[in-house]
Amino acid sequence: DALHATRAAVEEGIVPGGGVAFIRAQKALDNLRGLEADEKVGVAIVRRAIEEPTRQLADNAGQEGALVVEEVKKRKGNEGYDVSADEYTDLVKAGIVDPTKVTRSALQNAASISGLLLTTEALVTELPEKEKTPPMPGGGMGGMGGMDY
Repeated sequence: DALHATRAAVEEGIVPGGGVAFIRAQKALDNLRGLEADEKVGVAIVRRAIEEPTRQLADNAGQEGALVVEEVKKRKGNEGYDVSADEYTDLVKAGIVDPTKVTRSALQNAASISGLLLTTEALVTELPEKEKTPPMPGGGMGGMGGMDY
């Protein structure tokens, strides 16, 4: 809620919203050197995953998420996509911000859960129920006059 978001912002500050902070953080992944093949795959997964908030916001706004992500990557600093105005702008000046604490916690929690899933030998889940399709309507063309030969 707004009260908790405000408290979090006071604690650790703010970053541009709309997933822009995550996209800007991708540069830190570029500095990783000497990775093994499986670690490179992991970095590629993280790189793709941190684009997802921006992609999803754009998709929900009826835009092509992948194109919006690529355009945001080309821009610098706080510039990102303002969904409500359908334009690229300085998101901090537009008041579109996220508390740093919330953004950091989301990334840390996602990494923690991912690590847990990778080291877990088995997961239990519910199988989705199959939707029952309605029965097919009866055949024939009953009720059409003048068709009896």
